[in-house]
This record gives sequence, C-alpha cells and structure tokens, in this order.
Amino acid sequence: MDDAIEARSLVVRLGGRQILHGLTFTAPAGRITGLLGPSGCGKTTMMRCVVGVQAVTSGQVRVLGEAAGTPSLRNRVGYVTQAASVYPDLTVRDNVRYFAAIYGTSRAEADRALADVDLADRAGQMVRTLSGGQRTRVSLACALLAAPELLVLDEPTVGLDPVLRRDLWVRFHELTAAGTTLLVSSHVMDEASQCDKLLLMREGRIIAEDTPAALRAATGTDDLEEAFLRVISRAADPPMTEVTR
Repeated sequence: MDDAIEARSLVVRLGGRQILHGLTFTAPAGRITGLLGPSGCGKTTMMRCVVGVQAVTSGQVRVLGEAAGTPSLRNRVGYVTQAASVYPDLTVRDNVRYFAAIYGTSRAEADRALADVDLADRAGQMVRTLSGGQRTRVSLACALLAAPELLVLDEPTVGLDPVLRRDLWVRFHELTAAGTTLLVSSHVMDEASQCDKLLLMREGRIIAEDTPAALRAATGTDDLEEAFLRVISRAADPPMTEVTR
C-alpha cells in the first residue's frame, strides 16, 4: 500500500459554517505526515474525519484501504486527542495496565510505554492530579500499547519541555521504522523538519502538500516557518490576468 490515507474533495459543515473546503490529500504508509497550521484552521476536524468520528458533508476518506470509520479499522487505527482520554480516578500505572489488558499486551509493555513518555516516576500518581500535558502523555502511552497500523496524534507535544519533545519524536521515528504510519498535527513549525511529508493548512484548506526539502526548494528558504509564510502570501495573491488591447 503506497498511501495509508486518501482524502478526496472532503467537505465538512458545522452549524451552518463550512470548516473544511474540499480537501484532497494523501499520507504515505510507514511515514510521518505532519499536519501543520495555526489553531482553529481545521486540523482537529480533519483528523476526526480520518478516524471516522466526524460527520462528513461530502467527499470521502479511505484509511488503510477502507472507508474511514469502518468497524474493521477499530483495531488498526489509534487516536490520541487533545483532551486526554484516560480515567482520572485511577493511577497512571493502573490506566496503562488496564488498556494493556484490553489489547492483550503484558505489564512489561505497559511499563515500557510509561517510560517512553517519561512518566515512570509518576506511575503511582492519580491521573486527576496531573497537569494537562502529563494527562496527554498517559493517553499517548495507552495508544502506543495497541500497536496500531495508523496512529493519529492531535498536537501530542503541546506543553512539553524540549527534551521530552525530542525524545517523543525519536519514539515516533522508531514506530515508522517498524512500519507504523503516523499523522501528527502541530502548530509549532520547528517540528515540520521531523516529518517525511507536510500538509500545511490555513482556514480549512490545504495550501501546500510536499516534503520538507521540496517545500524549502519551492519557497527559496531553509526556514520552514518562513516557507509557510511565503506559501500563505502566494495563496493570498490574486491571480494574474492577461490584458488585451
């Protein structure tokens, strides 16, 4: 399979407002695709479409060769939302071991997942006492246990210190080396260089779809944030019209 995700003419309207404007894009299998853009541009809505929990107005999304949301995809796709999906009245360890039991993995794997997100020293702490960023890391540890073919991560590094962000990206690359596909959203442009492919979003539209190297070449700058700004500027420029006499 060349592409793990294929979207065609994807439109979403919510409350009479159009959120996504005919998105067409792909995400290659076994690679990290970065979905980057400012807060409020539609990244979360697009990711919800990919995992099949968002009502789509028109268009289609295929995931791992099947229509998004197909029941058979439930064990093949992992999703970490911005809001942590864990039990606040359980400890960190109990949360992760509970999900390990559901997925049929060992306690040793659960403990490794906690170490991967740098929470081993808080294993006995109640989740309700953690910070928002720490709760997100517990959710990520639970998702890693499922060993999904596609892992969709909605801004997983928000609020994390630089060292932990670096360590998580190392883990993400290890996952793709083992064959997992990642779709990772962020509004932090310096994370773009960690991705194999970039989808740049603004106001519900994909304004660029390319590799980091190709985006740098196309915009004439090595700075990916500046490249994004140049893409925005070009998208805002009115088209040239021919003047006839």
